Amino acid sequence: MNKMIEFEDVSVREVVESELEELLEMGRITFTESFGAMNTKANFDQYMAQNFNLKKITTEFGHPESQFYFACRNSEKVGYLKLNQGSAQTEQLLENALEIERIYVLSEYQGHGIGQILVDKALELARAENFRWVWLGVWDQNAAAIRFYERNGLTGFTTHPFKLGNEDQTDILMKLEL
Repeated sequence: MNKMIEFEDVSVREVVESELEELLEMGRITFTESFGAMNTKANFDQYMAQNFNLKKITTEFGHPESQFYFACRNSEKVGYLKLNQGSAQTEQLLENALEIERIYVLSEYQGHGIGQILVDKALELARAENFRWVWLGVWDQNAAAIRFYERNGLTGFTTHPFKLGNEDQTDILMKLEL
């Protein structure tokens, strides 16, 4: 079994408004790397056009109850995290909860502990703000991500539909009580 080689020089910092185009590009690349080959081109392209554009990311960034963070190795941005609370959450199922809406790492940096660093950051922020729950949605076909979240103590509690283009998919909602 291969042992994971962790990078020691990774930091997490909040995204600033002047970096929105970089955030958008990071989102496009990581979402495509994660799901592009697993979906039809037409559905994937439709989803990308609707959800990964500058107008949408600017609106999301401007929501007072959402926060974005970059994972950086030295000065290179290698992943990102989007957190939602209150009305910014995609579902309102848990009281006093913080949602991890997006957590993505560039494929060349996966397997080096960066995803764990981002999860740890989300949990640190949730505890600092006295949230009771952290939760997220993960595609039911993404077994590796489900295992990763289970290793972090999250458990499935329901599902919700996720529309990718014209295809109805299912996300498993997972939660962790803090």
